[in-house]
Amino acid sequence: MRFEVGGEIATITMDRPEKRNAQTFATWSALARIGRNLPGHVRVVVIRGEGPSFSAGIDLRMFTTAPGQGSFASVAALDTDALLERVTEAQQGFLWLRRPDIVSIAVVQGHAIGAGFQLALSCDLRILADDAKFCMKEPALGLVPDLTGTKPLVELVGVAKAVEICLTARTVEAEEALRLGLAERVVPRERLDEAVGELAAALLTTDRDAAAATKRLLLGAAARTLEEQSAAERAEQAVRLRTLFGGERAARGDGSAES
Repeated sequence: MRFEVGGEIATITMDRPEKRNAQTFATWSALARIGRNLPGHVRVVVIRGEGPSFSAGIDLRMFTTAPGQGSFASVAALDTDALLERVTEAQQGFLWLRRPDIVSIAVVQGHAIGAGFQLALSCDLRILADDAKFCMKEPALGLVPDLTGTKPLVELVGVAKAVEICLTARTVEAEEALRLGLAERVVPRERLDEAVGELAAALLTTDRDAAAATKRLLLGAAARTLEEQSAAERAEQAVRLRTLFGGERAARGDGSAES
C-alpha cells in the first residue's frame, strides 16, 4: 500500500493489481496505521486501487482451512474476546475515514467487492468510473459485512434496498449506483483523475474549521431530533462567530462582555 501527501491532499493507493487489490488483515492494519499517523495539515484523503479494479474484496487465501497467520481459521481459533478484538482492529482501518477534520474520497474503477465495497462506503464521497461495479459478497460466502459498511449502506439506500443488495450479492453497476446515491459522480474511465482533482480542489476552497464543524453537524444529524440538531447548530455557530468576530472574548473563551 502506498501513501503519498501533496499539500493538503493525501492519497492512499492499494497496490496489488495482480490480486485485484484483494484485502487482508495486513491491509486493514496498514489503513489503521495511516489513520493514526495522518499529518495534521491534510484535509482531503483519496483512496484508490492500482490496476483495473478498486478492490476485489477479501483475499481468498484467508479462507484456507489451515490455521496460518492471517487466515480466518486462525482467527476462529481465538477465544471470544481475542476474536472480537481482532475484528475491532480491522474496523479501525475504516472508521477513521469519517473523521470530521478530513473529507475522504473513494475513486472506484472496475470491481469493488465485499471489503472493497465497504471501503468505498467508509469514505464521505465516491467518484466512479463508468465501468465500476459494487457487490456485497460476504453473505454469499457465509459471512456478514463487518468492516463498518452496513450503516452507510442503509443510510444511503434504505433498509429494503440494502437487504436486497446484500442478500442477493448481486452486482450494482455504476449508473445504478449513481441513481441510488452510492456515488456522487460517474465519469468515463479516462476522466477519473480529472474528476477527482476537480472535487478535491473544490473541497479545499472552504474554510477548514467551518468545514469540520459542518461535517460534525451532518454526521450527527440522523441520530438527533430537530430540536437537538438546532441546538448543535447553535453551539457550532457560536464557536465560529467568536473565532471570526469575537476579538479578545474569543481568546479568553469566556463569552463575557468587555468592560
